[in-house]
Amino acid sequence: MTSVLQDLLKLDVIQHSEIVVKLRPDEPMDDDEFFDFCQKFDNERIEQTADGEIIIMPPTGFETSNRNAEIVTQLRIWAKKDGSGLVTESNGEYVLPNGAKRAPDAAWILKSRVEKISKKRREKFLPLCPDFVVELMSPSDRLKDVQEKMREYVENGAGLGWLINPKEKEVHVYRPNAEIEILKNPQTVSGENMLPGFELDLTEIW
Repeated sequence: MTSVLQDLLKLDVIQHSEIVVKLRPDEPMDDDEFFDFCQKFDNERIEQTADGEIIIMPPTGFETSNRNAEIVTQLRIWAKKDGSGLVTESNGEYVLPNGAKRAPDAAWILKSRVEKISKKRREKFLPLCPDFVVELMSPSDRLKDVQEKMREYVENGAGLGWLINPKEKEVHVYRPNAEIEILKNPQTVSGENMLPGFELDLTEIW
């Protein structure tokens, strides 16, 4: 555990399984400062809300990690065949148009969009919203929090998003300018026009 995290643990900032803190309420960190801040932590996953709150999340348990690996593997196999986009896993962070820094559990983004960003900039967090995002709920997640994050992705440009809830065997499908669709115990879920030909097999997720 880093000394930075040890100092934060002394503060009364723990909410559920996360540490939430505003280090500089009147002057949030810019993109480069936030990237450098994240490098000070060993294993923690760190995000920043649009209003500057830092959220430090612990590593997931084995079951959640295994499920997430399955999702990313299936998505990447399809993406390599399709060839039009790139896939990131839960360590891939994006700077959304509203200023939030988010790391979806899985994401896909068109190569043509990424190629417009300089290689130097791509070495840090990508200043774009993914075209497609997946958030996989872990036992410690609150549904309300993940739902808010999914809405944020769509409001910032994502064309399709899945919130996968293994406990309830549900997939919440998010699309721009549309009501949320909740699929009950589906065996597969389609990538629709965003990911033509991709279907996530949920057998191992459930």
